Amino acid sequence: MSHVSPVVQRLRITFGKSGPLRYTSNLDVAKIWERVLRRADLPIMYTQGFNTRPRIRLAMPLPLGISSECEILDVSLRQRIDVDEAALRERLLAVAPLGLTINKIVEVALRASTLHSLIDSAEYRIHFIDAVDPDHLVRKIRDVLNRPSIIVDRTRRRKRSVMDIRPLIQAIYLDDAHDMIAHLSVGDRGNLRPDQLIELMELQDFHHSVHRFRLHTIDG
Repeated sequence: MSHVSPVVQRLRITFGKSGPLRYTSNLDVAKIWERVLRRADLPIMYTQGFNTRPRIRLAMPLPLGISSECEILDVSLRQRIDVDEAALRERLLAVAPLGLTINKIVEVALRASTLHSLIDSAEYRIHFIDAVDPDHLVRKIRDVLNRPSIIVDRTRRRKRSVMDIRPLIQAIYLDDAHDMIAHLSVGDRGNLRPDQLIELMELQDFHHSVHRFRLHTIDG
């Protein structure tokens, strides 16, 4: 049996999702990308077996209702293509749904680390549509950051977990527009979603939108 991988090229695509796509699950986003890649006539690599699937992987799940400009997709190809970024972007966007944007396309090594193992943290912009006193937000931020620990007791699928989520909060601050910026850990060492942070800060009753604008990797 040959141990040589049939994959001959890997592409890494940084993309965004907005509008109605914000409410599309990660599984459906993967299906959308499969259709886009097929319609653009890219030679996608598929898994072997009865239920074949495209060899595409998303970096980090994005909670429903959140827009983004920094999602990452790895695509395995069975044939090499010319990676002319501008031309390839145009080719993909011509068959992409409204709300899908493409920011970057690069070729990566076949043995490059998996995306999930690379992502370390994410930054979110939380915009309060309802008017909120900035001083109130500053007090809420200061209260969270001054806590030495924040113990959360959760039960999910009949399994109880108790953990300190304070180490997962890397930074919170207000920008010049008084939007709240939250830098939160994701990946193997733990995940903290922005909606969980908002609930912790007792701000969930204020109408707001959330946008993920940066994914950080372990190597920076």
